[in-house]
Amino acid sequence: MTLLTIRQAMTSGSTCEERVQRCIDHMDRQPALAAKVFTRRLDDQALAQARAYDRLRVQGVPLPPYAGVPISIKDLFDMAGEVTTCGSRVLADNPPAQVDADVVRRLRNAGFIPVGRTNMTEFAYSGLGLNPHYGTPENPWDRANPRIPGGSSSGAAVAITDQMAIASLGTDTGGSCRIPAALCGVVGFKPTAANVSRRGVSPLSSSLDSVGPLGASVECVAILNDILCGDACKPLFHTQLKGLRLALPRTLVLEGIDSRVAAAFERTLACLSDAGVYIERIALPELGELAGINAKGGFAAAEAWAWHRELIAAKRDGYDPNVVVRIEKGRLQSAADYIDLLQARADLQQRVAAVSGQFDALIMPTVPTVAPRLEDMADPECFAQSNLLMLRNPSVANFLDRCAISLPCHAPGEAPVGVMLMGEHGHDRRLLSIAWAVETLLAGTLRS
Repeated sequence: MTLLTIRQAMTSGSTCEERVQRCIDHMDRQPALAAKVFTRRLDDQALAQARAYDRLRVQGVPLPPYAGVPISIKDLFDMAGEVTTCGSRVLADNPPAQVDADVVRRLRNAGFIPVGRTNMTEFAYSGLGLNPHYGTPENPWDRANPRIPGGSSSGAAVAITDQMAIASLGTDTGGSCRIPAALCGVVGFKPTAANVSRRGVSPLSSSLDSVGPLGASVECVAILNDILCGDACKPLFHTQLKGLRLALPRTLVLEGIDSRVAAAFERTLACLSDAGVYIERIALPELGELAGINAKGGFAAAEAWAWHRELIAAKRDGYDPNVVVRIEKGRLQSAADYIDLLQARADLQQRVAAVSGQFDALIMPTVPTVAPRLEDMADPECFAQSNLLMLRNPSVANFLDRCAISLPCHAPGEAPVGVMLMGEHGHDRRLLSIAWAVETLLAGTLRS
């Protein structure tokens, strides 16, 4: 279900209560899965809001444009009356939030109804989506051999694939919307960070955090992005694929790519070329500098340590061991290291923009492998290597402060694979329009 099909159902007599109840029914049919997808279900509140909208409709009161659309909220957004746990146990004793985060308020004002707070990597600090406190939502692709959902917005993606919500609100610090979208077969969008308010959102890294949506289509995330930005929803403009110029970096982004991702990605490139898109493979050696720049943990470790250091001193044993050790890397950074990071980032942004500005967007696989098996993540070395692989390509957009989107490019029956398009800083609507055209082309090609 997309936001557009939901709007059509609204005009044909479908009630808000029916839409919310349908999502709750899907949760109840898979209670063990739902318990891992959500840290807290909001059934009663959601149904009460839906019934209130239905009563107003009967009375002829104008409703918000998306009245009654069920949405899930990642568990690091403040919601009035709810404790924001960030997928952790160490915050369980915190007082409930007094007010909604700005973006939650905007979604409510547009009529969306939160049906639950979705599970996530603890404190959003991993690209795999594992959570030892609440369980790990299993990837919908291969439940016979459980696989990771991707993170950190793990429950956000699975809630959509399993029809427990129509769309989801997530965050993206190094790919946390786009990684689970790619591995689960939905769409995830990272806007230019400053476009969306982060007030009322628990931070991981203030330099890299973005608030972004996940949905079943590019149009879904475009609508949600307008709402999150506080803008009026505007239709995407139609972009002609013929004549578009896309750049595929030869540095970094294709390393370690597995056969299934390679096949889907090359097929995507061929489809685009056949449609008249000019794809140039460029060196972009600047991407090879990222590992060295972030060798001491980068912004995420430094800024997470500043936020967590007192909490870790008091409750370290309550943290996920895989998370706390990454946060503690920030303790080793000096003020001079942090200043060097700021300067290196500004320099790299300028140099990459001088090259990428000649193209309409960059294109690459969202992640280089299909979803790894959950049981393999028990090995610390496999966990560390897989986490680096998942984060490698998406985190480029965060470091450069760009907009980026992942959309599915696999054929029906294949393992989910995402293709990522990355736009220039602030060119979000342009990127969404290009992604819409690409999605339309791939849908027609893959179904034929």
